[in-house]
Amino acid sequence: MPPIPITIVTGFLGSGKTTLILNLIPQLPKDYKLALLKNEFGDLAVDSQLASSSAISGVQELLNGCICCNLVGQLGDALDTLRQDVEPDRIIIETSGSAFPATLAMEVNRLGRESSHYALDGVIVVIDVENWQGYDDTSYTAKLQARYTDLIVFNKWEHVSERRYEDCLDRVGDLELQVANVKSDKGRVDVAVLLGLDSAMAKKMDLEHALDPVNGHQHDHGADHQREVEVLSVSLSARKGDQRGVDPEALATFLFSAPKDEVYRIKAIIAASRSPAASDGSRADLTPETTVTLSRYILNWAFGRWTFTPLKPTSAMSGHEPTMRMTVICARYEAEKWKKRILTDRLLKLEDGGEDEELHIERLS
Repeated sequence: MPPIPITIVTGFLGSGKTTLILNLIPQLPKDYKLALLKNEFGDLAVDSQLASSSAISGVQELLNGCICCNLVGQLGDALDTLRQDVEPDRIIIETSGSAFPATLAMEVNRLGRESSHYALDGVIVVIDVENWQGYDDTSYTAKLQARYTDLIVFNKWEHVSERRYEDCLDRVGDLELQVANVKSDKGRVDVAVLLGLDSAMAKKMDLEHALDPVNGHQHDHGADHQREVEVLSVSLSARKGDQRGVDPEALATFLFSAPKDEVYRIKAIIAASRSPAASDGSRADLTPETTVTLSRYILNWAFGRWTFTPLKPTSAMSGHEPTMRMTVICARYEAEKWKKRILTDRLLKLEDGGEDEELHIERLS
């Protein structure tokens, strides 16, 4: 079984973490099982909206303490309870407003290494633009939350002037971060930005849609809303239709070279003649019955970390499928630069070289 991806959502009190999660749920496949681990101070029950949501398959609460310090030892037990009772496709950890995400992320990584049951997908911090000026000078924790994160979501910016929003950006910039950031649309951010492509999502969605963040999800939040990201669609295949895998060294160079503040996520279905290496050096094990020359893998790159998950042998390549289909989600104004770099430096190519490959890159948004 592939590890369960874990997404950590943190942010100061009242920043809009629960709203972000509620707006994420409708974007998921209908049979996608999402579990929530919620950490609050006091004897507070889970928000009634979440508790009544049929899309939340299971909820665990860690109360009367902070998940990053005095409750950190209970994290493994809480995750195991969700894993055994719910069998979720993904777990979201929503922290209390005072939690320090670095400690929590390290604990998730430790549990993942020791059990192979979990994998950290990303740490997201929600910033309340309307009230940021009121606490960024007084709360050391708020600054730490912004510093130790993979993605910053600016929330409630619609309620303030452009000058106030720019001031918030400047104050975050003072932390000298190289971190992806987006503006929410009334607490909503596209699932393609928030979550990586995991094996369960790939199975429960058509792969064409799973790799297409522009057309793969319903968008009912206003077509005039300015997109916060730019998307490249990449296809690599051999002209003669022969089956050849991607060049693993070139792919690794590409994945290592992508800066976290320019490229937010990379999602792909690739064919390879041998098991490719994840960012930590580990390799996905193929099942013993796999006898095909090429096997397909799901690549999930998020904020400088990446994994490869093998697809079942029955999903091995057919002759008409491209060697690789990839979606690259970039920060605004970065897509054209990365399109040119991929083409110029040949960062994506077939193994064994040759001039018979076709590499197509199209900007979707």
